[in-house]
Amino acid sequence: MKTFLRVFVILLVLATTSASLAPSAAAASPALVVVRWGDTLAAIAARNGTTIQALVRANSLPNVNFIYAGQRLIVPASSSAPIALPFTGNVYTVNAGDTLATISGKFGTTANDVMRANNLYNPNFIYSGQRLIIPGRSAQPAPQPPVAPAPLPALNPSRLAPTAGKWIDIDIGDQRITAYQGTTPLKSVLVSTGVAWHPTPIGHYAIYLKIPSQAMSGGSGAEAYYLPGVPWVMYFAGANAIHGTYWHHNFGTPMSHGCVNLTIDDAKWFYDWAEIGTPVITHL
Repeated sequence: MKTFLRVFVILLVLATTSASLAPSAAAASPALVVVRWGDTLAAIAARNGTTIQALVRANSLPNVNFIYAGQRLIVPASSSAPIALPFTGNVYTVNAGDTLATISGKFGTTANDVMRANNLYNPNFIYSGQRLIIPGRSAQPAPQPPVAPAPLPALNPSRLAPTAGKWIDIDIGDQRITAYQGTTPLKSVLVSTGVAWHPTPIGHYAIYLKIPSQAMSGGSGAEAYYLPGVPWVMYFAGANAIHGTYWHHNFGTPMSHGCVNLTIDDAKWFYDWAEIGTPVITHL
């Protein structure tokens, strides 16, 4: 009988010790998500109830603006549900050419307040169609009339068409690319050319290489980048190319290291339309 009691006490002590060592609830663990075409860190953070800053820290991302389709990102575990900020403002849809400064000016607020209300990490990256909360405003802005499609640009009389056939005009000043057949414009869209310290070269060139998809890398230090699967690439001046872009939507603003960034759909149109040898003219 004493032996039975001794064994019973030992088992009871072990059970109590195990219970005290076990966590009271299952610990949250990080999840993995795969980046989709068109994703941004802001969209991924919103879908997963986290913040851009938390994603950057968890994945040691050197540049918040460079993620790519197929990339696997750790979504850090959160000990509590994300805090919902009170909605006290309007929702504004970004138009082509908008900046945070012009948007905040329309509504009598500041760019910093708009960034905080929308968890924006970089004030230079907003895109047409994006919906932004405007904090501290209760009245809706005046309805905006529908914007008529911009007419295709007429050829500047001071510049002659280089050929009666196909050619491409890249207007760096207007951040616009236009496909011409002789003097007739066929398609014209906004682009992002090189920033001031990595300008797109100016001159007369021709497409000399077409690649449907390739990885691109370059830069150093804080400017280093690696972009797999860049689509619809057409080289026209050394390492400078016209190509599709999935890592930003800020067309109409210089963004690149010298290449000409287009939306993926626009890049495919130009890729299918132009042949090797098609003249390319770049100018301010």
